[in-house]
Amino acid sequence: MERFYWGAATSSHQIEGGNDNDWTAWEKTHAKRLAQSARRTTWPEFILKNYPSPLEPENYISGKACDHYRRFREDFDIAKSLGHNAHRFSLEWSRIEPEEGKFNEQEIEHYREVIRALRERNLEPFVTLWHWTVPRWFAERGGWLCSDAGRLFARFAARMAHEFGRDVRWWLTMNELETFARHGYFLGDRPPGRTNPFAAYRALKALVGAHRAAYDAMKEVSPSLAVGFTESVVDFEPYGRSPHNLLAMKAIRWWRNDPFFGALVRSADFIGLQHYFHSRIRLNPFLSAWGIQYNENKEVSDVGWEIHPESIYRVLKELARYGKPIVVTENGLADARDVHRTRYINDHVGWMARAKREGVDVRGYFYWSLLDNFEWQSGFWPRFGLVKIDYRTLQRTVRPSAWQYKKLIERGM
Repeated sequence: MERFYWGAATSSHQIEGGNDNDWTAWEKTHAKRLAQSARRTTWPEFILKNYPSPLEPENYISGKACDHYRRFREDFDIAKSLGHNAHRFSLEWSRIEPEEGKFNEQEIEHYREVIRALRERNLEPFVTLWHWTVPRWFAERGGWLCSDAGRLFARFAARMAHEFGRDVRWWLTMNELETFARHGYFLGDRPPGRTNPFAAYRALKALVGAHRAAYDAMKEVSPSLAVGFTESVVDFEPYGRSPHNLLAMKAIRWWRNDPFFGALVRSADFIGLQHYFHSRIRLNPFLSAWGIQYNENKEVSDVGWEIHPESIYRVLKELARYGKPIVVTENGLADARDVHRTRYINDHVGWMARAKREGVDVRGYFYWSLLDNFEWQSGFWPRFGLVKIDYRTLQRTVRPSAWQYKKLIERGM
């Protein structure tokens, strides 16, 4: 019987520091605007007292982040001490292929050391090839909308499989394709900053094609690799029983949970589930199109996301129809005071365990995130980490909830 994987997840741009990619350029252009926009919000004191403040531009520039690039061994020691037996991280494409077709052997060796450090601590590596950032040369060619984006990504994927395939079994080609397309090409609040729904659809379709090309390329290198993808899946329900709310819910769910999900699964050995959201839909003609979510919000995270643990059970039961193993590759909340995190983890794992007892093939659970990190256009202020980061000193402090997660791991499901 295959062991169950317990751990936490990270991504390169959010924790490594010192990156030079499309996001690096975008941050510097938009930091002042984001800080000014934040001044229109009333912030609680427990957020403002932390450094950096959401009211300051430096909050929105990743800079040295958590300096994980140099301190990965220290961070993996922490993960090991917390009882983890696996760890999810991403390779930074812009480091490895800083110029088109020119691979940096020094950076490849760096990630070989990262994988070796995980293996030395008996932490199973789960490697993500693309967690939203791309090399500048790729962005300048048009990013995911350039005509040969799939070929270029497949080439990178094949090279990574060749370099690390003997030491890494579990691979994720792409992270949350729909989220990226929606924010980058429709909402415009992330790179490349476009606001065209047709471009968003084209980008999502291109990403699906790139995933499938990468899957084929990696399996050609080594058929024994377990290659999947991650997608953010929301638990939707209609408000009441009215037909128009049901129709609105189905329309929104079609896009939000990725209209190409089935195509992704056909080129996947397992499904990576990212789960954060429950959404109760009510179509109200007196509100704008964005005023359709009527959640009870009895408890919310620091970023206002409803805490609704039963949702993970319902999503897992839905995904079981695909007949593929499922790994919960992200599930977590922003909680700077660490007042909700222990119960959040316990409750979500409890509902996940119920799904597993009922026959859903769940293979692992990765909390997001191991460390406080750079949360994209929100910057550093949302605190998702099992480990608190002092961004002035980069001191690591394990939160009490992390030790409670360890106790849960030791008890098992």
